[in-house]
Amino acid sequence: MGLLSILRKLKSTPDQEVRILLLGLDNAGKTTLLKQLASEDISHITPTQGFNIKSVQSQGFKLNVWDIGGQRKIRPYWRNYFENTDILIYVIDSADRKRFEETGQELAELLDEEKLSGVPVLIFANKQDLLTAAPASEIAEGLNLHTIRDRVWQIQSCSALSGEGVQVSLFSKSKRWRLLHSLVHTSSFFYVPFLNFTKKGYLQYLVTLLLSV
Repeated sequence: MGLLSILRKLKSTPDQEVRILLLGLDNAGKTTLLKQLASEDISHITPTQGFNIKSVQSQGFKLNVWDIGGQRKIRPYWRNYFENTDILIYVIDSADRKRFEETGQELAELLDEEKLSGVPVLIFANKQDLLTAAPASEIAEGLNLHTIRDRVWQIQSCSALSGEGVQVSLFSKSKRWRLLHSLVHTSSFFYVPFLNFTKKGYLQYLVTLLLSV
């Protein structure tokens, strides 16, 4: 069955729920990005001390997004939210180069977690509206993302503040065709392990594609 056929089949299935875990260091822009996805006002954002939960409806999918605070004292509690995660979204402040090593270490530890084994990861290289922001390709190289071989992953440039690179309409017809094209012409910053997916694993893979911008 072709990818487009599978996507149409998934679209016709009502009430598909996807649990998304949104992580990253403090001040990376996670909550702003979440509010953009939910089409909410971003003029008043305060640091997340615990967690936020938002549900985003799109084309028959219910995206339940868990936004967990990224302060150092909160990070040990991230593991309490790993269970039943379908997609991991990791947000990086592309302009804060001094913390690239720290954010890379945190991401590496997440990818080593047993409860997140095989879970697709979408990395948002945020704050691209700033002149000092590192491009996604530079971040991917610095974090050695090309070495990830046990899951689907993608890094995406975005600005949560302006909304650029963060699409609310995640499942448009034109987007599906672009996804098909990108699958045929795979870039070096998008890895698809050719494994024997379980039904859930393939759903995770498709949702990762649909979430990418």
